[in-house]
Amino acid sequence: MVAFCARSRTYTDAMQAAEIELKFSVADVRALNSAAGGLGFKLVTERTFESNVLYDSPDRQLRLRRQILRLRHYGQRCTVTHKRQAEGGDGDLRYKTRIETESVVEDCDALAEIFIQLGYAPVFRYEKFRTEWEMDEGHLVLDETPIGVWAELEGPPAWIDAMLEKLCIAPELRTTESYGRLFLRWKEETGSPADNLTFDEIAACAEVATLVTVAH
Repeated sequence: MVAFCARSRTYTDAMQAAEIELKFSVADVRALNSAAGGLGFKLVTERTFESNVLYDSPDRQLRLRRQILRLRHYGQRCTVTHKRQAEGGDGDLRYKTRIETESVVEDCDALAEIFIQLGYAPVFRYEKFRTEWEMDEGHLVLDETPIGVWAELEGPPAWIDAMLEKLCIAPELRTTESYGRLFLRWKEETGSPADNLTFDEIAACAEVATLVTVAH
């Protein structure tokens, strides 16, 4: 049996709303941690491992409609998420805007089986270590991935702009790209054969590449 449970909202918890966010690359994790505290952000979740699986039909109908269906393990909890474009398109192109419906799931394996029986199979996996902070108007998260470190600000556009200025984030460090697109761009730049953005797969491909280089 799959149960959907209501609970207090954090950045990674149950919600159904317009999600307005912006990523930026992070060169110094300690500096960002210090800056978050100095700006008055409250720590919600300490550095925690997160595993994500995206599902789609064999002909990638969700991707064609610019939607995602995701199961996420974050620490001891699991959430199901559906994202779609906002009515009228993306709105302000400086930010990534999506309508997100998300709920905590009691039995993630059972829901994964339901997806498979409905014709949706895993198409992409990605992992990271995530730290979460909150402020009255929005959230800040730090994501340590196998291919780099990014942070995300989510909240009203004016608040995001104010935080970017206070954190001294240069425009060239900002992006609205998803982790899937960042991964594809990284693959093009490095020539990696990895299919998923997971720590084990990235490390294994890097090891093979090193052995090939040494052999030549």
